[in-house]
Amino acid sequence: MKIFHLSAECYPVAKVGGLGDVVGSLPKYLNQAGHHASVVMPFYNRKFTRENEFDIVFEASTRLGHRRYDFQVLKERTNKLGFELFLIKAPGLLDRENVYSYPDETEQFIFFQLAFLDWLTWSQQTADVIHCHDHHSGLVPFLLYHSSLYRRLSKIPTVLTIHNGQYHGAFSWDKFNYLPEIDATQTGLLDWRGGINPLAAAVKCAWKYSTVSPSYLHELTIQSNGLEYLFYIEAQKGVGIINGIDTQVWNPETDPMLFNKYNAKQVDKGKQKNKEALCQRFRLDPSKPLFGFIGRLVDEKGADLLPGIIRRSLDDHPDEINFLILGSGDADVELQLTQLKDQFAGKCDVFIGYDEELAHCVYAGADFLLMPSRVEPCGLNQLYSLRYGTVPIVRNTGGLKDTVIDFGDEGGYGIKFNHDTIIEACQAIKRAITLYQNTTHLQLLRKRMMALDFSWDKSAKEYINLYESLKL
Repeated sequence: MKIFHLSAECYPVAKVGGLGDVVGSLPKYLNQAGHHASVVMPFYNRKFTRENEFDIVFEASTRLGHRRYDFQVLKERTNKLGFELFLIKAPGLLDRENVYSYPDETEQFIFFQLAFLDWLTWSQQTADVIHCHDHHSGLVPFLLYHSSLYRRLSKIPTVLTIHNGQYHGAFSWDKFNYLPEIDATQTGLLDWRGGINPLAAAVKCAWKYSTVSPSYLHELTIQSNGLEYLFYIEAQKGVGIINGIDTQVWNPETDPMLFNKYNAKQVDKGKQKNKEALCQRFRLDPSKPLFGFIGRLVDEKGADLLPGIIRRSLDDHPDEINFLILGSGDADVELQLTQLKDQFAGKCDVFIGYDEELAHCVYAGADFLLMPSRVEPCGLNQLYSLRYGTVPIVRNTGGLKDTVIDFGDEGGYGIKFNHDTIIEACQAIKRAITLYQNTTHLQLLRKRMMALDFSWDKSAKEYINLYESLKL
């Protein structure tokens, strides 16, 4: 099968969150299974595009409202990522450094989708499946089936994967003129609550949609920022598929970013060496359990709870634990965490920003990984931590519910709590301290975690089965 993945992110080209990791991995595993998967994304003026070579495979211009933009389709020359990578570049629109947060973001992503469809149409290409990821490509299913410009492509099945249902990409009807000629009787498919909603349109029009965990598929009918009823009535089209991880990239035995490489047999010594190097850098005590957090400092991730969790835990266990936080986001949370770093010097440190190499080192060197998430469609951090023998402490929601079994249950290996409160998180940390003191049990859990299989091999097979079910 020939599969095009459309996405705003793809690691290592441009990554903001889990979307980038998934799109940077899944196509490679689809290709290894004998299919032809490619990624199409906007061009970004970033390190990857500056340091690699690209061929121009197509050039044209496309109208966006009253303006016409020239665009190029660039192909990475060597397929170094394990799949064909195509970038759509449009001077003045799709040629910027950052992925999000521009005032004309709506125009950027509409043009990206139009240029993709025009490229397929004018170059006489086709596909067996077009796989759209999140709202940034959510208009494609609608346009394929309800615009006369793309009639030649209208038999291609489409799949939408929802990585985060909180973001819809909605915009007002006064930008309707950005869209090409469409069947006027079908405009209701674009509408949700008086505006054009790309995510809602994709859920309505795609042949199938998937979420990145089975639990999140159900949770969208309860909490999806206003689309709850839509997910309820379209539930028969939905399927939940747990994300995988790239076990070639995330492998403590070969990871070049670590201070010390290790495998399951040497997990205790290996983790301790990484922990010592990490603690030396951040002036923490390697003899104490180290609790890490990696992620965006936003409410979805429960980051607003972190200052309270850290303060209360250090007050209750003043000489027993360390905290290391890696992330950025809400300015107030950043300030509170920085103040805690000063107040609890030698027990808590913070790195504001994101550093891929440091993240790998935290997964390897921490004893526990905190994930007090309010919303977690799948979660990759807990899968990375399991791969590195680090016990995840997670709120029982979304993909965290599906991938972590509490160590108090049969075959368990993680620590779970049910409500997004400081009290419950601190109780989970107290359990972690007790576990850390039981060296034999902790060693057993580390080996058990590292033996788990959350690779893309299994998840890719589920996507292949989904694609096969769409064959005409």
